[in-house]
Amino acid sequence: MLEQILAITRNTFFESIRQPIVLVLTVAATLLLVIANLTSTFTMSDDQKMLVDVGLATIFLFGALFAAFIATNVLTREIENRTVLTVVSKPVPRPLFIIGKYLGVAAAMVIASLYMAFVFMLVEHHGVMQRALSPFHYPVIVFGLSAGLIAVVVALWCNYFYGKVFGSTLLCVATPLAGLAYFLSLLFQHDFTPADLSQAFDANLWKAITALVIANLVLTAMAIAISTRLNQIMTVVITIGAFLFGLLSDWLFAGLITRPIEQRWMARAELAGKVEVVPVQTTIHYVRGESITSVANVKQATEPLTSFAEGLEYYAWKVGDLAHELTPNFQVLWLSDAVTQEHIIPGSYVVRVAIYGVLLAAAALCLAVILFQRREVG
Repeated sequence: MLEQILAITRNTFFESIRQPIVLVLTVAATLLLVIANLTSTFTMSDDQKMLVDVGLATIFLFGALFAAFIATNVLTREIENRTVLTVVSKPVPRPLFIIGKYLGVAAAMVIASLYMAFVFMLVEHHGVMQRALSPFHYPVIVFGLSAGLIAVVVALWCNYFYGKVFGSTLLCVATPLAGLAYFLSLLFQHDFTPADLSQAFDANLWKAITALVIANLVLTAMAIAISTRLNQIMTVVITIGAFLFGLLSDWLFAGLITRPIEQRWMARAELAGKVEVVPVQTTIHYVRGESITSVANVKQATEPLTSFAEGLEYYAWKVGDLAHELTPNFQVLWLSDAVTQEHIIPGSYVVRVAIYGVLLAAAALCLAVILFQRREVG
């Protein structure tokens, strides 16, 4: 069984990174990340924060596009061309086939996300040139351009002499080279004088990127599930829709349904004199080493808020709350605000969202297995 999964995973991985759309999205993401350094200079406040926002958004958006296009090509196309029969007609259970496909696409997704992350970290380490007199970070420029040039030369060489696919070779070579360029740039200041690696490395930003990669892996599982029944265009549309819907789930359900109802219940509790004021202490730790502790007086009902429901309010609140709980919430994986406000992202939080992402991906894969189990592929 393990050998079957590994074989399907390996074949799916190479099939995924060989797709022309991967090269197109990789080049587009690279250009947008580099250009973000220039466009971020037009803000009226902190340009570096704008650069971080744009960079993380680019990784998130292009990760969703990678998930949608790659997953649909490796599964929908096989179903439509009926090449999947060569696998499922053999003693390969369909659940193993789905799991192997997901692992292969996920591996390609991780490599693409790592590449975009290294490019973004190089751009972020260079920093936005807010003034004409701001110095260039020459190590970033030299190491970054050298990595890109070497990757292109190696990809062209392998394509011409060995017949390797240019796009997949470029991505596989450029990713470790970009990582090496980023590491080397951390060792030097803008004029190649030695720098303190512990000060230059931004662990907080890497935690935010890790959360985005987890979100993209969840989207990959969703795309696999959708592509078991729908064609490529519909799979791409629904995957991107799920991406946007997941970002707006807090506003759609909590902001528009449950929270207004709870506010009405709280107002009724105040009129009934069944509200008490409770002090709530909040401590925020900043990356610069400071901590701020604040105490706010919060009103709480002495009885369950649902006891103040009237008419059909409870059922509306219950539907909204259930929809909020069941909808994948990508907002908890978007940590750009914490990074730009210089709040320390606890490692325990990253672990919790990783568990949340694993559960979401597992649920999507279970749905994919159920849908594919009865899918006619002959």
